[in-house]
Amino acid sequence: MTAKETVSGAQHHPILKLLDPSSVPKHVAIIMDGNGRWATARGLARIEGHKAGIEAVRRAVKASSEAGVSCLTLYAFSIENWKRPKYEVDALFRLLNGFLKAELSTLIENKVKFRTIGRLEDLPAKSRKLLRDVKEKTKDGEWTLTLALSYGGRSEIADACDALVREARGKEAGRITEADVAKHLYAPDLPDPDLLIRTSGEHRISNFLLWQIAYAEMVILDVLWPDFAEEDFYEALLDYQRRERRYGGVPQAVTSGNREGEE
Repeated sequence: MTAKETVSGAQHHPILKLLDPSSVPKHVAIIMDGNGRWATARGLARIEGHKAGIEAVRRAVKASSEAGVSCLTLYAFSIENWKRPKYEVDALFRLLNGFLKAELSTLIENKVKFRTIGRLEDLPAKSRKLLRDVKEKTKDGEWTLTLALSYGGRSEIADACDALVREARGKEAGRITEADVAKHLYAPDLPDPDLLIRTSGEHRISNFLLWQIAYAEMVILDVLWPDFAEEDFYEALLDYQRRERRYGGVPQAVTSGNREGEE
């Protein structure tokens, strides 16, 4: 189903009718932040915030599908997150395993191709097996959901450079181009994100997709991730559609307007 067909045909939220189907971002990436603060504010253990965050993931996936977004990438677990207490890390991967088991049939039914990026060799063996199983069973999906797990933007670039060095051994040295690096990233076939959403109101990118978001539009939401609703996703898309993407150039009004006085 195309973005145009999805937006025009969906009746689930009135904001969808305000979206321009021709300019829905192809790839949306989300930094899901605020689970711990959500739980603390309610006097709950941090893991309860992560449990509530799972429901927000489901809402984000549903909203992405209904809006016609082709690729959704979620920052689920960073390399830095390994510094957290072991009991919390173990609980996070139990939640991940439960999510994968519970959602497999839904992913298949909704034609979602499930993928992952990151240093997956760091993950528990059970999680790696489940991830491989879900990826294999959804490989024929029509739109892509990617989870970033044990992921770091700097690590991804370092891993790409390492792969380049190993590939170049025995070959004549030459200048490394951006294209060379890009094709050795974790998912080189995915388009760069058009839109990066961050929840919790924090204004930083937290080592996420450093290479890929060079020209992504950013939307910062004050909502904590467990409270993230489909409406928040659609509002972010509307914000994106109101912007003019220039990729380092000048506004269209300048290039097409009066240039009197220019030499």
